[in-house]
Amino acid sequence: MQNKKIFSFDIDMTLLDHKDYKITPSALLAIESLREQGHIIVLATGRNPENTDSKQFVDIVNPDAVIGLNGTLVKVGEEKIFEHFFDKEVLRGLAKYVEGKECSIGLTLEDKDYFFNPHIIDAYDFKRWGQHFRNFCPPEELFNLPIRTLTYVGPKEWVKDIEERFPTLKLPLFAGMFGADVIEKVASKAEGLKLLCKYFSIDIKDTVAFGDSMNDKEILYESGFGIAMGNSIEELKQYADFVTDDIADDGVFNALEKFGFIYT
Repeated sequence: MQNKKIFSFDIDMTLLDHKDYKITPSALLAIESLREQGHIIVLATGRNPENTDSKQFVDIVNPDAVIGLNGTLVKVGEEKIFEHFFDKEVLRGLAKYVEGKECSIGLTLEDKDYFFNPHIIDAYDFKRWGQHFRNFCPPEELFNLPIRTLTYVGPKEWVKDIEERFPTLKLPLFAGMFGADVIEKVASKAEGLKLLCKYFSIDIKDTVAFGDSMNDKEILYESGFGIAMGNSIEELKQYADFVTDDIADDGVFNALEKFGFIYT
């Protein structure tokens, strides 16, 4: 077998196709082939892997480790090896910023939805899914809850303004351009990958990372080999070593086969 490597995969629009909300079958086959060879499988996502909607996909992939919430939660199995919590004063500033604006900031925690300006989220959900399904709770409760990262939904033009007003934050855009993750600059998927390299005694050069959104920028750039999906946000592709096919065209499988990580 070749040297043991860490293979890291984003979930949304890398493994999980939003058109049918299913993980691409060919990607699952490829992951099983990697696992059989003794490689380490990692999910690196902006999602909270402990929420019900996300846990179902974690369970399907059954990774050795998870970099969740953009690197603010890193788990090996059920063991938490790193956690970082959001600054509450910055959160209060964000809550004030969105007052009266047609944008929303918040998150889903333990299957409850805490969003300032929840009507923005509800309207987006209905446009995308054709239904209202959120369990909205008073967003002020966030001030007393342990949160690690947030979600922004609104015009992309305001993202830069938020970053300028709150210099400790970065807001990498979603591939769909309808919003962004809200992350403190101390955290990233790349930092989570480095922690896992140390945990598993694997050199960073022996890592391969897949992604499609701007929250994957650091991990694609700093991993041993970064692969951007064909459906990635265009700006992300410059940070990758290779751009594969779209998710709908078996991008994960094709890249792994092309570079000899799996065989058919």
